Amino acid sequence: MLASVASVFVRRHTPYCKEVRRLPLIGEGKTMKLRVIAATFALALSISTPAHANTLVSTSPTSGSVLVAAPNAVSVVGTSTLQADGNQLSVVDPKGNAIDDGSVTVADTSLVVGLKPLTTAGVYTVSYTLLASGEDPLQGSFTFVYNAPAAISSATPTPSPTSSHTAGKTASSHGAAIFVVVIFLLGWAVLLFLIWYARALWRQGQKRKRKSTKKKSTPSTRKE
Repeated sequence: MLASVASVFVRRHTPYCKEVRRLPLIGEGKTMKLRVIAATFALALSISTPAHANTLVSTSPTSGSVLVAAPNAVSVVGTSTLQADGNQLSVVDPKGNAIDDGSVTVADTSLVVGLKPLTTAGVYTVSYTLLASGEDPLQGSFTFVYNAPAAISSATPTPSPTSSHTAGKTASSHGAAIFVVVIFLLGWAVLLFLIWYARALWRQGQKRKRKSTKKKSTPSTRKE
């Protein structure tokens, strides 16, 4: 920051210094006084009109953030309008492999680059270089953390049933099925027995009726 301010100061006030050197040598005392006045005037100008340097305003994702959804782009925003060419924005994964797609786009004070699909969990590093007209390049980097879905699920694995538990469940299910079949067959057997018993009672009743009818219809054989 100090270096950029100093460079701007030198560019802006170099003409004042040249004018001071061209002053006529009227006398050593007077020349020294004039040079002091000129230097003081130049310093006052630099204080009254401070140099404007490009600074970082925001980033997306935010520096140090932890993401569970993969972003599809990364952007940085500065305070100065950026040049159309020369700006750089790159992203690398935890293994150091480039993960940006190289499509850097300039929009006023912001710089955007697209991302490839993120598949690795860990710390991602973003590096940028912003170029504004008449200002020193603004360079820097920041990081964000991405938790891949696979990494999240592996952190809390779901216990799988053991073979013994599976065999026990299978045997119990078979036993329950056999029990249901036996109950069903017994039910049919009881139903058939009741039907047979009812028919037997009905036939027995019919026989009794026939016998009683025959007795009534037979003539009396008593002697008078």
